Amino acid sequence: MRATDNRDHYSLADRLILQLDQALHTLVPGSSHAQRVSPAGKADGSELSDEERRLAAGLMRINHTGEVCAQALYQGQSLTARLPDVRDTMNHAAAEEVDHLAWCETRLKELDSRPSLLNPAFYAMSFGLGAVAGMIGDKWSLGFVGETEKQVCEHLEEHLELLPPHDHKSRAVIQQMIVDEQKHGDSAMAAGGAELPLPVTAGMKLMAGVMKTLTKRV
Repeated sequence: MRATDNRDHYSLADRLILQLDQALHTLVPGSSHAQRVSPAGKADGSELSDEERRLAAGLMRINHTGEVCAQALYQGQSLTARLPDVRDTMNHAAAEEVDHLAWCETRLKELDSRPSLLNPAFYAMSFGLGAVAGMIGDKWSLGFVGETEKQVCEHLEEHLELLPPHDHKSRAVIQQMIVDEQKHGDSAMAAGGAELPLPVTAGMKLMAGVMKTLTKRV
């Protein structure tokens, strides 16, 4: 179990430096280290055709970028959250998401592929969205987390259907990610998250669709 950082006594400059450090750990390949063993380690490593490998790599690249965005969202919200408990919730969820980031990166290497080149742009955009959500109010910030995780679970479920049936390693990673994402979303709503207006959720889905289209190949 990870200890949650108590950053209430840090100045804004201190927190910005910490955010920059976190951004580098998120964006530089090989910098993220999982605390839990990857679920792929116990899965059967069936041989994939070149076409199946490209398909799996494209899906795992999307998932990796999704985790980059999740890190940025949580860090942005943590920076501007008003209540210490809410900030701790964001920090704890971000710490668990590091596992997903590392698992996806490892699987991409196994598939002879790489993360998306667009990750820095998506990180910056997601960090800004998270910071704005935190400034609007903690209940909306938590609601944003809840809706984000709900949509993430939906697209992970889609990926399970699209993956080659015998790609057990990628499948094991995604299945554990779904379990964790559902927990994060439920925790955010239980902590006081508000249901977001329909135009906001629709905009989030549109933005996620753009991200998936761009990062599948780039």
